Amino acid sequence: MTRWVAIFEDHPEAEKGWIRQQHSQDHFAYLAQNCGRILLAGGLRNSPDEWYGGGLWVLEVKDRNEAVSLCEQDPYFRLGLRRGYQLYLWGKAPCYGDVQL
Repeated sequence: MTRWVAIFEDHPEAEKGWIRQQHSQDHFAYLAQNCGRILLAGGLRNSPDEWYGGGLWVLEVKDRNEAVSLCEQDPYFRLGLRRGYQLYLWGKAPCYGDVQL
């Protein structure tokens, strides 16, 4: 198993925000259903007073193909809220010792 980080960029809220409004429960259910592989997930924004413009996930999966599949089966991605994403293989710095996610 390897750890990956997915960084999502959303379309502007004014353009695609209806997807978030109408399908947030589907998105959160998807995260819960896959919490054994999507270890952490959350929204990204430029400042506390701005709306979300993307998201970040930490995944633990067998390979890149599984990470891609998880990213692209998320309702937010399938329905078009996500403009795209970047996927990185991730390893923590050794000074942190054992970290449980």
